[in-house]
Amino acid sequence: MQDTRPVEHVARAPWWRDAVVYQVYLRSFADGNGDGVGDFAGLRARLPYLAELGVDAVWVTPHYVSGGADGGYDVIDYTAVDPEYGTVEDVRGLIEDAHALGLRVLLDIVPNHTSDQHPWFQAALADPDSPEAARYHFRPASEEPPNNWQSMFGGPAWSRTPDGRWYLHLFTPQQPDLNWDDASVVADFDRTLRFWFDLGVDGFRVDVAYGLFKDPSYRDNPGIYSPTLFGHGPEQAMTTNQPQVHEIWRRWRALCDSYDEPKMLVGEVSLADLDEVGRYARPDELHHAFQFRLLKSDWDASSFADTIAEALTAFETVGAPAPWVLGNHDKARQVTRYGSERRARAAALLMLALPGSAYLYAGEELGLPEADVPDAARRDPIFFRSHGRRPGRDGCRIPMPWEATDPNAGFSTATPWLPQPADWPAYAVDQQESDLTATLTLYRQAIMLRKLHPALGSGLAAVTLDGNVIRVDLVARTGDPGPITCWINMGAAPVTVPAGHVLLASAPDQPGPSGGRLTLSGDTAVWATSL
Repeated sequence: MQDTRPVEHVARAPWWRDAVVYQVYLRSFADGNGDGVGDFAGLRARLPYLAELGVDAVWVTPHYVSGGADGGYDVIDYTAVDPEYGTVEDVRGLIEDAHALGLRVLLDIVPNHTSDQHPWFQAALADPDSPEAARYHFRPASEEPPNNWQSMFGGPAWSRTPDGRWYLHLFTPQQPDLNWDDASVVADFDRTLRFWFDLGVDGFRVDVAYGLFKDPSYRDNPGIYSPTLFGHGPEQAMTTNQPQVHEIWRRWRALCDSYDEPKMLVGEVSLADLDEVGRYARPDELHHAFQFRLLKSDWDASSFADTIAEALTAFETVGAPAPWVLGNHDKARQVTRYGSERRARAAALLMLALPGSAYLYAGEELGLPEADVPDAARRDPIFFRSHGRRPGRDGCRIPMPWEATDPNAGFSTATPWLPQPADWPAYAVDQQESDLTATLTLYRQAIMLRKLHPALGSGLAAVTLDGNVIRVDLVARTGDPGPITCWINMGAAPVTVPAGHVLLASAPDQPGPSGGRLTLSGDTAVWATSL
């Protein structure tokens, strides 16, 4: 029987500053009732796996009653659970089980928009003069859309109502944007936060945290949205990063801090300017603010080094920890993006060494590649709104493989909601658990070492670049247990670097040091002590 007790942590406070957080795409993690869709019962049954992996918290994607237009990010009821996933009592049970294993639970909250089936929007459609109509962005009937604003999923950000009015949706037409200048919207989300916090939830990931407010005069954006950007910048000046949004985060932070054990918030802040991202994580605002430049960088040493150094400076300036993310439910899998599992393993070791928090997407620890989804099986609205020009995000949302010989690789006894590739059983958890060279083993070892060495994850870092090699020197903030260096060779040719003892290498074939020198293989990272 496996020991699933949480690893003893080195004393660090508060917990979220250097946490390893595991993101679960609920529909695809584990199915507990045999209908082909992941749910809370399935997640609860797999919590011991997460405890053994060594993560500190689990973040669960939206579980609310939803219209189903965008994977749960079109919410009808913010204080209920979609019956596909379970009940509020199932969430309570999840929290209790997780806490017993030393895991914290973060939920996802979607404050930028609701579903078009939300009672507010339905009332607004029925009566343009209703109080609910003021909770959205409606504009008078006209021949052309009110301005040039574009949906992030493709096409105009404006759609008509049956009576000819225009309403704003930065995503699908089934996701009308809320008007955060309306006091009733602000008050209702206060109640929503308290509902889940009182249930025992430890925090929230905040969707589109940079986009709640829009230009009150509805002026044209000076540029057009491009999905290839690191994040939004001046070209989206009228629809993102309005100064009023910081008032909301100060309000929410005060609410979090009102609990005996303060709650935490991590915001999706997809902005190009990392200094701007850092401002969302000032001491009285969000605890973490995601920056996505590293997530969207190609396999290139210069891009990685520049982003890491810039992000460390931006967050250090405001006294906040830097959250790091290389994969999520919106981006193609690292193995495919970088070109190999070897590179993805090296990137993981680099990320887990950096000061701050690390966010892992379910399946990264198994080395899953991006799946090729047949067009007939696709679900993502991005694919349909772009008329197939953009493949969408289904390929990174394929259900998890657990047991290789079980039906559907142990995910469900029924046909999964997205089809699993034929080779999925080869990546199953039970195929990797006893393999010392497996990617799952690498993640477990890295997370364990991160907890044991204060220089890893919670220390101070200095980043240098030499050709294709990045060197990150890490020292503990207090005490002197000895510095650690993370080396990553992002080129193909081996290089020689100074090293004492290698704590961990991303590649099983990486040779050890000799005479204080280490021949670092291509596409490999190591954690090493200094000479």
